[in-house]
Amino acid sequence: MDKTNHSLTGLALQKFKKNFWGVLSFVFIVILLFISIFAYVLAPDKTVNANWGDLSIHSKSPGFTVKMLTIPSKEDEGSVSDYFIGKQVASEKIPILKYSVTKDSLTYYEYTDEPSFAVAKTIPLSVFGKDAKADYVGNEFVKEQKFILGTDSQGRDLLSRLIVGSRVSIAIGFVAVFISLVVGIFFGAIAGYYGGKVDAFVMWLVNIIWSIPTLLLVIAITLALGKGFWQVFVAVGLTMWVEVARVVRGQVMSLKQTQFVTAARALGYKNSRIIFNHILPNSMAPVIVISAANFASAILVESGLSFLGLGAQPPIPSWGGMIKDHYNYIILGKPYLAMAPGIAMLLLVLAFMMVGNALRDALDVKSE
Repeated sequence: MDKTNHSLTGLALQKFKKNFWGVLSFVFIVILLFISIFAYVLAPDKTVNANWGDLSIHSKSPGFTVKMLTIPSKEDEGSVSDYFIGKQVASEKIPILKYSVTKDSLTYYEYTDEPSFAVAKTIPLSVFGKDAKADYVGNEFVKEQKFILGTDSQGRDLLSRLIVGSRVSIAIGFVAVFISLVVGIFFGAIAGYYGGKVDAFVMWLVNIIWSIPTLLLVIAITLALGKGFWQVFVAVGLTMWVEVARVVRGQVMSLKQTQFVTAARALGYKNSRIIFNHILPNSMAPVIVISAANFASAILVESGLSFLGLGAQPPIPSWGGMIKDHYNYIILGKPYLAMAPGIAMLLLVLAFMMVGNALRDALDVKSE
């Protein structure tokens, strides 16, 4: 079929599909989005924020395996919400070296790196159920647990923390980009369309914000709003709208001189209708490209804030916070504790930049 019969959107989609790295990056982002939504389904640690840990197994290498004794909790009742927010009350888990079961009790030795120092403890079988039997307890409540990526400095499962921590990076991107689009498109549109004093005021505001280092401005807004999960999202979003505003302003200034805008004015349409129904829909291509880049920038800024202790606060896991907690392990022979979240962040940011480049090429009407 002749290309002239396709819409511009269809042509852009065809060009995007031909970009191997762009498509691969988009698939990676979709997979990571799926992982973040169903984090507690996929993570080995189902507790809220994947915060279960035991200092006896801290800083273990990837592939570490240990016997885990689970003592059930009467309040540990599963619900649908557990799959999205984690278990509020979880069964107690105890790493052990070995155990023995008698008719009415279970004796276990707590895990330690030096077996000769292991402490023996005895608990009644009744804690596992009223009519619990020795074989049943041994088979159901003592199992081997493998930590695929090892454990962190607090003895928490590193893989689970990575999976749950992806929620922060994905969420900061969406919220910050949404805020930057709303604010940036509004100010850019009115500045480009009305010009004059309105344009001068908006550009004065943009230049002031742009002259302040991004991280310093985010820190100032974060301190004003207070430390917290959503405060960081708002702070990052309020520092990223200026680039969107400049691009939208330029697009609107160019498009307001076109014939279809002149025709809309001749028909008596209101300025708001002309801006939002006619001009903005025709100026979204560069804004989409900027949004992909801003998504990556928001992730890096949030990680920097978490590293400084101003991002998502403990016990909420974030990749920047995990790097902060373990960067000193790089010289202590266990660099993977800091490298794992760093590599995850690198791949996500790279994916968004590749998607942005692919969108730029696909939406460029001059390219073939």
